[in-house]
Amino acid sequence: MAYRFMHAGVLLAAGLCALSACTHQSHADMQAFRSSAQAFKVDTVVESLRHPWGMAFLPGGDALITERPGSLRRVSNGQLAAAPVTGLPEIEEVGQGGLLGIALHPGFERNRWVYLAYAGKSGSKYSTEVLRGRLDGMTLTDVEVVFKAVPKVRGSRHFGARLVFAPDGTLYVSLGDRGASPSQGDAHPSQQLGSHTGSLIRINDDGSVPKDNPFVGRAGAKPEIYTYGNRNMQGMALHPTTQQIWTHEHGPQGGDEVNIMRAGVNYGWPVITYGVNYGLGTKIGEGSSKTGMAQPAHKWVPSIAPSGMAFYTGDLLAGWQGDLFVGSLKFGLLVRLTLDGDLVTGEERLLDGEYGRIRDVVQGPDGALYLLTDAWNGKLLRITPDG
Repeated sequence: MAYRFMHAGVLLAAGLCALSACTHQSHADMQAFRSSAQAFKVDTVVESLRHPWGMAFLPGGDALITERPGSLRRVSNGQLAAAPVTGLPEIEEVGQGGLLGIALHPGFERNRWVYLAYAGKSGSKYSTEVLRGRLDGMTLTDVEVVFKAVPKVRGSRHFGARLVFAPDGTLYVSLGDRGASPSQGDAHPSQQLGSHTGSLIRINDDGSVPKDNPFVGRAGAKPEIYTYGNRNMQGMALHPTTQQIWTHEHGPQGGDEVNIMRAGVNYGWPVITYGVNYGLGTKIGEGSSKTGMAQPAHKWVPSIAPSGMAFYTGDLLAGWQGDLFVGSLKFGLLVRLTLDGDLVTGEERLLDGEYGRIRDVVQGPDGALYLLTDAWNGKLLRITPDG
């Protein structure tokens, strides 16, 4: 259990602020907490963000934050720039879709490429798309689309849309099943290699297909697919030691999962799941296991509605080094998972709704953990040691 108490003072060590200058908080704006391994405090860096969704840190400590309604915001010196970054195409918010994931090219200091995932529209249909543009101050230039998931469908749910670069320079794009009915079983689009729906995508930085993707050359299969049988992956991170991609995905009513992504593997949705049909409690698919379909590394029953994901590798919050952190939309939690290699050995639930829906979790270049809260008046929060 985590214990909360009001912080007695504002004690921010010099040089710890990733955003170049710490904000001046009143005592009421800062709260302190204690986990089983680390005392910590939370303070608000900026607020007035409109449903912030994803975050990436620039060299020098500034942050770029996506807002689901379609704006890209920049935080410098602890202040939110009054106007959004310009140069993006018009991006429409549609239900759970809008401007979503963000990642910087590994060579950003040289090429200035920023990658953004969003809900792309054609007529009345949508799918997840990815664009890139070169950041020049407060403007994106040379904007081009590098990936479009097909098929586009009507509906406004389950876009996935996290972005992570791997050490080999390939870009992973997490997708959702777009709300397709689980009653389709084996015929569900997440089980069809001819559809990007419900899959993890792996592409090169220019959108071309890596030659070693698992389904390259298979008749009828989309060559960008790396894994399939996924429901709605809204968290993704690179394991700092193994360099494997880890994701988490929303289950239905119950059955949220953490998965270790391996090339060509079927993760089972909706043939197998630990969840049940919404409001009915009835069985989905064939049960919770089936030969040839992967089991999760961790699961939540009941669901926590996970979003955002980060391995903590810093020294600042030393008690948490090597742990995996996941945000919760449903309960407003910061979930800490302890690990022994690929094995999840424990779970601790922190914050307990104190700040509302946690949409993203990112380790900053200063070693602090940063959180985004999903609200019309969303916040950027900073977690540092207490004491």
